[in-house]
Parts: sequence; C-alpha cells; structure tokens
Amino acid sequence: MTLKENYFDAAVLQKIKQPLIIKKLKFGKLKKGQVLVKIFYSGICRSQVLEVDGARGKDIWLPHLIGHEGSGVVEKIGSGVNKVKKGDAVILTWIKSDGIDALPAKYKSNGTTINSGRVATFSTYTVVSESRLIKKPKGLGFDLAVLFGCAIPTGMGMVINEIKPKISNSYAVIGIGGVGIFSILALKALRVKKIIAIDKSSDKLNFVKSLGIKHCLNSTSFNFKKNFLKITNQTGVDCCLEASGSTTGIELGFSLINKNNGQLLFASHPPSGKKIKIDPHELISGKKICGSWGGKTYPDKDIKKYHNILKNKIKLKKFVKIFKFNQINLALNEARRSNLARVILKMEH
Repeated sequence: MTLKENYFDAAVLQKIKQPLIIKKLKFGKLKKGQVLVKIFYSGICRSQVLEVDGARGKDIWLPHLIGHEGSGVVEKIGSGVNKVKKGDAVILTWIKSDGIDALPAKYKSNGTTINSGRVATFSTYTVVSESRLIKKPKGLGFDLAVLFGCAIPTGMGMVINEIKPKISNSYAVIGIGGVGIFSILALKALRVKKIIAIDKSSDKLNFVKSLGIKHCLNSTSFNFKKNFLKITNQTGVDCCLEASGSTTGIELGFSLINKNNGQLLFASHPPSGKKIKIDPHELISGKKICGSWGGKTYPDKDIKKYHNILKNKIKLKKFVKIFKFNQINLALNEARRSNLARVILKMEH
C-alpha cells in the first residue's frame, strides 16, 4: 500500500488476551525528534506475546501498538533529526541509541486515540523516536535485519559486552530461542572450547548440534544432571547464560554454575509477578547472578560489529519463519509455541 493522507494499517492491541485488530490509523505532524518509517519487516519477540497475553501486569495504555524490532526506509523526519534522512535504510530497535528521545507517537482511528511507544513495528508505517533507529549495514537484507533489533544484540551482547569469555572456560546456554542461539554463535565465534546447550526441546538441540556444538543436553532427561556434571568434571560451569523466559530456567542456571566463582547472566523475561528462589548461602559461597538489559549493546557501534562477525559464517535464514502482515494472529500463535525460528512479519506495500 502507499501512504495516503497520513493513513496506514496497524495491528492494534485493543484488549489483552484478545486477537490483535488491524485498523487504519492516522498520524499528525511529526514532532521534534520523530521519524516516519515505512516498515518492510517486523520481528515478533516473546515480549509481544507477553503483552498480548496480559502477562506483563496491568496495561494502562490500551489501546496501543506493539512491536520493537523491525526494518524499513525513512519517509520523513521531524525537526532536530540529523542521524537519518529520507531514503535511509534503517533497523528499528527497542534498545536506546544515539539521537533525540522523542515523545511517543499517538494516532487516531475513528475518533479514538491509539497509543504507542518510542518504537512500534506491527504496522505498515510507524512514527518512531530518532533514538530507536540505526542505519542498516550494507549487504544485510531487510528481512534478516530485524534480528539485529533484539535477538542478536541481546544474545551476542551478553557474550561480547558482558561476560567477555575466556577460551579455556566452560559455558552453558539455557533456552535455545532467538537470544540463546545468538549467545551460542557468539561463543563459537570467539572460539570457546566448551559450550553446553540446554533446552527441553530435542528439535532445538538437534539443530544446535548441526551448528557444531558437541554438548547438547535435554533438561527434562532423567540423566541430565549426571551428564552435565560429567562434562564439567563435577565442578559446574564457569558461566551460564539463561534465556528460557522462565523462573525455573533461571533457577536451573544458578544451580549449574561453579559454587565458588560461577556466574549466571540471564536475559529471561518471565511473566509479571513470578519470583525466583535461590539459596542465599550459595551467594555467600561465591556464586554471582545478574540480569542483562539488551546485552549492554550500544546499537550505533555494536550492530555493525555483530554483522561483521556473523556475515558469511552462518545462514541467518535458518532462524526465521515469515508470515504476511494480515496473518499477524497466526504468527503470534507460532511465536507462542517457542520454536527455534524467529517469527517475522512481512508488510505489503
């Protein structure tokens, strides 16, 4: 579709635990720091599933737009914007980068106000803050570029920016989804010798084996703990990266690290209100636990670096499953299944 009289199609979260509704929205004059982007592709992250399913607590912004990773082309810029210009190919990300932190956009639909955040991507066009945009690296397709809006910066950032692994140390990754896969690929790219992939899905573990990961363990297996300790010479791993999206995954990760100096770094986002239980004595003994916010990624610098590490080394198309925009609710159901692939929406223009 083409943009006529500032109208575009968007998937609106009208009520939690209800299907998204595609509506025609209208935007007004761009404010300072805002950028109008024509969206080509949008990723679906577990965060959006939680939003739709009402698992992130009370939602005071309904009705509103969602989506926080995408790709497209700049159509128009508001005052003060100098990071991008009309025609630039861009990646949209929830991780704050350089530029103006503009006011969140608001739209109109049949007289009703539709809220949005500083970034939203489940739409054919979007008004986004300059600080949520980075220029797309050359040679990177728009379809795969969405992975650099959330899954890649979080997964690779946890490794490269936060734990800064030593080749001789041992590392476990729990949860082989978007974030977990790219944590493993980052460890592999840095030539770490002992990587243990852990999940409850045999299909995911078989896929990881195809990437050359030797140690792949099913956490639901009767012999899981015995096999894990055998691999780690009974000491546990030096570091565990956790991305299962569950409190049980975080607790499992804490139990698997070395009792004297092991580190657990988690990117999981369990449903609102869920708590983790750990033994305080294990903290006193030397274990460490910390959460990761987007892998401490600085998008304007790091995205290009991540792209250079991955390009020509792995076929990223293995990690995506593409749906048409009008299949949004079908795509969300696919994302709920927690399969390996990153579910991506393709906009029709």
